[in-house]
Amino acid sequence: MQTVDIDITKLTVTFKVNGRQRKLELDPRTSILDALREHLHLTGTKKGCDHGQCGACTVLVNGRRINSCLTLAVMHEGDEITTIEGLGSPEALHPLQAAFVERDGFQCGYCTSGQICSAVGMLDEVKDGWPSHVTSDVAAAEIELTDAEIRERMSGNICRCAAYPNILAAVRDVAEGVGK
Repeated sequence: MQTVDIDITKLTVTFKVNGRQRKLELDPRTSILDALREHLHLTGTKKGCDHGQCGACTVLVNGRRINSCLTLAVMHEGDEITTIEGLGSPEALHPLQAAFVERDGFQCGYCTSGQICSAVGMLDEVKDGWPSHVTSDVAAAEIELTDAEIRERMSGNICRCAAYPNILAAVRDVAEGVGK
């Protein structure tokens, strides 16, 4: 059998990750997830299914949540990417990180970084007035963040340990300003 040697030209990609400008030489097929984990050694973002079905890889790109396994790094030239490492620090947790700890919103912890990044993006979507499939009044000036709204908006993030009631409570605490 004859083997074929394929030469893939690497591309230079520059984006800001957690507030720091980063420049990488990448195979154009590299996902943001793999760029973060394999090239920048930011391993807080998890590779769960690698098919966009579990949400463990959720990060924020220009403030909006995305599944980082589904998008190529070269598509995000100049973008600002925030991972779980960029949300807070052990000395100064992001309010959602603190709420997840307080409400025990994790068990094994594998999905937690994606859950928290997704919740940050979700709360911004609510603040910006983006309706969901369960929003009762899409023309309302303010969206009521019911348990059904939170569940619907977080439905792309799977927790195999089923810590959903605690995740819901943590998100609700932050949405209501509890513990600040």
